[in-house]
Amino acid sequence: MQKKDKDLIPVQRLLIPKSIVNIAKLLNRISPFLASRFVARIFLTPFGYKMPSREKVMYEKSKKEKVYIKKINREVIVYSYGNSHKKILLAHGWSGSGTQLSKIADQLLEHGYSTISFDAPAHGRAPGKRTIMPHFIETIHQLEKTHGPFECAIGHSLGGMSLLRATKHNLQIKKLIIIGTANSITAIAKNFAQNLQLDQKAGELLKSYFDTKFGEDLDNYSGAVSAKGIKIPTLIIHDKNDVDVHYSAAYEIIDNLENGKLLITENLGHRKILGNPEVISKITSFILE
Repeated sequence: MQKKDKDLIPVQRLLIPKSIVNIAKLLNRISPFLASRFVARIFLTPFGYKMPSREKVMYEKSKKEKVYIKKINREVIVYSYGNSHKKILLAHGWSGSGTQLSKIADQLLEHGYSTISFDAPAHGRAPGKRTIMPHFIETIHQLEKTHGPFECAIGHSLGGMSLLRATKHNLQIKKLIIIGTANSITAIAKNFAQNLQLDQKAGELLKSYFDTKFGEDLDNYSGAVSAKGIKIPTLIIHDKNDVDVHYSAAYEIIDNLENGKLLITENLGHRKILGNPEVISKITSFILE
């Protein structure tokens, strides 16, 4: 498969084994309820991938340490890249890793910033099999105490949603940048079901199951909800051809920001956008201005 073709396929379809997809489809034909229960564990399971060559320099040159996140009783791997006292926090997306934003980190180094990033629980080289968004959020809050303070934070996809929520709840940063970030947890659940070729009823049942399991409406974690009350300058970057998260989410989020700025790109998708020179230039300019 050509790389261009891969950019047109949602990451869940690329990473989730076909055997799991086939079982889910079979269960969906019998009962969307059964299918929703089967895929609930899969929904919480990130699937790894071989580290791309573009990330290896950051990986090799970073100081790496295992950090225990007390509030969630999980361990993460933290990457300290560069030695500047001006630090920027990077948060990867679902099934990503602490080096996923390596091209951005490289440019930040050239502008006098160091970066702190992490493999979230069950991601990259961090132990565990399953995780959920609150684990990202608690990791962010603890790293602010142990590795901060941070001048700015940059998050991709779920990392962006987590940073929005953390910022709403007192993450002390001067600027925020989110890339390819979803708005609605309901939409995420329905997209997940669609990517496993299940009907929308299974997606609705999946969302309802997690609401019950965690004792609250998980749409409280949605990007637009978190955006309300955030006053710091926030740059939202999203591509029109993002097949993982529809770019309408960017407009939904910015409508609730007090000081938001929007950058809409084309033909970069959900992942290639992280290495695009023009996008990275916009990011560094936003931080420096």
